[in-house]
Amino acid sequence: MNGFRTTIDIEALPARVWAILMDVEGWPRWTPTVISARRLEPGPMSPGCRTRMKQPKLPPVIWQVTELDESRGLFTWVSRSPGVIVTARHLLQPMPMGTRATLSIDFGGVLGLLTGRWFGNLNREYVTTESLRLKAISEG
Repeated sequence: MNGFRTTIDIEALPARVWAILMDVEGWPRWTPTVISARRLEPGPMSPGCRTRMKQPKLPPVIWQVTELDESRGLFTWVSRSPGVIVTARHLLQPMPMGTRATLSIDFGGVLGLLTGRWFGNLNREYVTTESLRLKAISEG
């Protein structure tokens, strides 16, 4: 796999940051990297849940939750297209002054390396922007 990871310290409790992450339909309100997000199943987020997401400069994709563990601060989901598996991971760790958030995106599959290189700069920009905006909304 290849991809990008960023870590940022947030002066807010992990529960607050987690609640913001779990409201995926609300992401377009706080980050410019998401145009729209619509959950495809009702109820709380859980493994197997899917969200249709549209981001600038990218085709719409369906993200499916593969790992979700609030006690570990871990939220991972995957989108698939022919030859490419994109994994986005969100990890929240309690810190004395709040939360350390690590966001990452990795490209796998037969065309993963090529896709990661092709969209690398855009994805690096999106993950960085999302971490900075997550910090701002969580601390606000």
